[in-house]
Amino acid sequence: MKYWIITFGCQMNQSDSERIARVLESIGYKSALNINRADLIVVNMCSVRQSAVDRVYGLWPKFHELKKKNKKLKTLLTGCILKKDFKTFKNLFDLILSIKSLANWGTILGDRISFPRSDLPKLDYLKIPSKYKTNFSALIPISNGCNNFCSYCVVPFVRGPLVCRDHKEILDEVKEVIQKGFKEIWLLGQNVNDYLSPIDSSVNFTWLLKMVNDIPGDFWIRFTSPHPKNFSEELVGIMAECDKITEYLNLPVQSGDDEILKKMNRNYRVKDYKTLVKKIREKVPNIALSTDIIVGFPGETKKQFENTLKLFKEIKFDMAYIAQYSSRPGTAATKLKDNISGEEKERRWKVLADVLKETALENNKKYIGKKVKVLVDKKEKDFLFGKSKQHKTLKFKGNENLIGQFVSIKITEATPWGLKGELLIC
Repeated sequence: MKYWIITFGCQMNQSDSERIARVLESIGYKSALNINRADLIVVNMCSVRQSAVDRVYGLWPKFHELKKKNKKLKTLLTGCILKKDFKTFKNLFDLILSIKSLANWGTILGDRISFPRSDLPKLDYLKIPSKYKTNFSALIPISNGCNNFCSYCVVPFVRGPLVCRDHKEILDEVKEVIQKGFKEIWLLGQNVNDYLSPIDSSVNFTWLLKMVNDIPGDFWIRFTSPHPKNFSEELVGIMAECDKITEYLNLPVQSGDDEILKKMNRNYRVKDYKTLVKKIREKVPNIALSTDIIVGFPGETKKQFENTLKLFKEIKFDMAYIAQYSSRPGTAATKLKDNISGEEKERRWKVLADVLKETALENNKKYIGKKVKVLVDKKEKDFLFGKSKQHKTLKFKGNENLIGQFVSIKITEATPWGLKGELLIC
């Protein structure tokens, strides 16, 4: 029996898929070479944005054709699923299971005769070891769920309240992959800086970072994503102090207008965000900043959007993930009138995207002529690709056996979305 996993969503979803793969292989399934050879297709979805939900709908014609060719093919849906979407998808998939019940999936999947629809009891699925997608970069969740209830976000509803992992369990997982030669550790959480060890309240996110940094080995530490309202000076100091923490930070601002931020229930003001960015850049001068932005939030006036544009130009982000607001059932924002047209949301998106293209190119040009350390992650055609400490994408010539290794690259060219260079030493 062969399986194929399709993942829509954030790095938490990607990490969940790695655990799904481990469970499937533990009960005898093997990874298919491609979707056409699968006997079981698992779709790990995200309901955070309507676009992701639409992509799941878009898979159905493909599944229908595959089932004509393979009568034993079964489809399974899991992930962050809203009740509204659950009701719709239950007629499109053979099985829908909660990701939190992953520890019990073997019980039902072991029965190859029938696939009853059920939602097994929720267990601590994060204790299941991952089948890491690579042998050099590990996605390690430190928490699950969220207590912040941003008015546009479904995470508290689909993942539940914040639950933090035992810090000793996290450290053991990090040590294990470092011993195996992994070069990059991603610490994940819906809001990573809300982390607090359930067995020792003195171990917050800052101290967890310090503990991971103190593990012997040649590796990088990345984390995503923190919430600006809980980003302490202590955390800024640890980022500057610890040599293994990379000089990259995704710091979601969502809007540059105080009134919109209040409607979003973000619990900070624009000046608070700007002050935080200033502190971070003072302590970590080479930091590359990315952010998340929502345009067209209910009631967002053109003037309020201009405030976001003003902030965008002032901060000069290296990267930004710009989303057009879409109403998500069950969230507080659904009570607000979605009165911004699709055309206007698209226009605002393009305005920010054009500014980002300029600021990203301006920031990247500063690297020309410099030598940077890069973790090589793939080869495409005749080029290798990798990421720098600042999470910049590097393109260069080199041997495929360098994938998963650190190399030194001299930067020769900059584009808005990446850098080109020459391999110096291996």
